[in-house]
Amino acid sequence: MNRFHRRYCASRKWAARVESTLLPWGLKNVDLGTDVLEVGPGLGVTTRVLAEQVPNLSALEIDEGFVERLRDQFADKVRVTHGDGAAMPFPEDSFSGVVCFTMLHHVPNPSLQDKLFAEACRVLRPGGVFAGTDSQPSLRFRLIHLFDTMTVVDPATLQHRLESAGFTEVKVTHVPGAVRFAARKPEPAAG
Repeated sequence: MNRFHRRYCASRKWAARVESTLLPWGLKNVDLGTDVLEVGPGLGVTTRVLAEQVPNLSALEIDEGFVERLRDQFADKVRVTHGDGAAMPFPEDSFSGVVCFTMLHHVPNPSLQDKLFAEACRVLRPGGVFAGTDSQPSLRFRLIHLFDTMTVVDPATLQHRLESAGFTEVKVTHVPGAVRFAARKPEPAAG
């Protein structure tokens, strides 16, 4: 992230928006269960809110500097792991819920986004939910991301991409400036 982007994401204004709008909208009618993984928490603004809502929260962050900051900030409240969302260092069926908020556009290309989706499905328990939000293009969004990675997720293809990663019951909602999604890892067939 460029310097301006980091400053904005560390601001009180962004923290207030996350708490009052982004997470309530992104998790509306979503039951994550008790063991949740947040992928790409960055500076930990969403993590702070999630840590108050779920009993067992883990975070997976690719940026080593952010990992240390998260560990210092959340100490014993959140298990923070350094790693890549496209190659998660967790066993199959580890979590009841996986979430990511406003980070998918920082993944360098759609192929790696698809790997992240497949990994989220792999580490979820059967019946578990993958949910999140991401930003959509606007002039302000483009300006904040000057010289940053910006691979915008197309809401029109997101359902198919999540289904291709193994999810069912996919719901995608697109509003100006944002997209949210929720999908479920299927239960094994009875028999």
